[in-house]
Amino acid sequence: MYVAHPARDNQAVKQITDFIMSNTPKIKTLIHGRETYTVYYGDEFVLKRPLPTFGDDAKNAWLDKQHKTKNVIDCIRAIGNPLYNVPAMRFINDEEYQILEERATGVPLTVDIYRTLSRRQRYEIINSLASFLVDMNESQPIGPAQTHKIVSELKFSRLDTFISTKMSYWFNKNEIRQMSRIRDEIASFQYMTRLAWSHCDLNPGNVLYDANTSKLSFIDFAEAGYRFIYRDIFASLQIELGIWKQVYDAYLKMHDKTLWQMPSAKNENLRNIMKYRLMTVVLKRFIKASDDLRLNPQNEKGRRNNIEKVAFMREWMQYLQSLERTL
Repeated sequence: MYVAHPARDNQAVKQITDFIMSNTPKIKTLIHGRETYTVYYGDEFVLKRPLPTFGDDAKNAWLDKQHKTKNVIDCIRAIGNPLYNVPAMRFINDEEYQILEERATGVPLTVDIYRTLSRRQRYEIINSLASFLVDMNESQPIGPAQTHKIVSELKFSRLDTFISTKMSYWFNKNEIRQMSRIRDEIASFQYMTRLAWSHCDLNPGNVLYDANTSKLSFIDFAEAGYRFIYRDIFASLQIELGIWKQVYDAYLKMHDKTLWQMPSAKNENLRNIMKYRLMTVVLKRFIKASDDLRLNPQNEKGRRNNIEKVAFMREWMQYLQSLERTL
C-alpha cells in the first residue's frame, strides 16, 4: 500500500509541472476530456488538471470531485484484492489544482481484445470483474430493499417522442411496432432491489487489460456512489463482451449472502431484471443516436450521419430481439 510522503510527492508534482511548462506550445495537443487535461509522465505517473478555460468556481468544483474520487479509490485499494488493480491517486495539490495518479497498465478491454484471449484468460477476466463488483458493493453499508422503476434511468420522454413522431422517417412499420412494444414494457417494469456502493461507469474505456499480467485495472471513479445493485452487474462492458450472465454467476458465488440475498440465474424474476437492465443500456444508446438524426440534413456530411446512425440503431434493435429470444 502506498504511504504518503509529502516531500517526495511535491517533488514529483514539481517535476511534472516543469515538464508542462517547458512544453507549453504543445498544450493544445494534450489529451483532454470534458473537464480535465492529462499529461503522461513516463510510464509511472499521470498528472491531471482542470481545463484552462475553467473559471474559479468550475476549478473548485473539479477539485472537490477529485477529493471525493480519491476517497473512493483509497477505500477500494484498502481491501487489497490481488485479483485486480486500482491505480492510486498519489497526491492532490489544492493550490495548483493538480492531481498525481499512478498510470494504469494495459489497454481498454474491448470486444476485439477479448476475442483474442484464451479460455483461461477469459475466465480470469470474468472472475476479476465479479470480484471487483462484490468488493465495491460490500465496501459500504447496503441500503434497504425498495421498489425501483427502471424507466427512471432513461430519458423516456425523448424515446417516446422519437417513436411516436419521428421514427417513421427512417424505419418501417415492423420496426416501429417493435420499439413501441419495448417502450411500453419498460415503462411499466419495476422490481425489488437495494442501493449499493457502485463504480457507475463500467465501460471498455474504464477497464484496462494488461496482457503481460492478465490483470484488469479499474479507473475513473468520478461517478462512483450509491446506485441500484444490478446496474454495475449488467453494465455496458459486460454487454459488449457478452459475459453478463457469467459475471452474475461468479458474483453470486463470491457474494456474502449474510448481507442480502441474491436470486439464482434461473429465477424467473431475475431473468426479467436481466432482460430489462440490458435493454436499458441499449436504449440509452438508441436514444442518444436518435438525438443526432436530422429530418432535413443540409449537406452530405449530415446525410452520411443519418445513414450511420440509422444503421447503428438497427444493430441494437437486432440485439434487443436476440435478448427477448434468449431471456
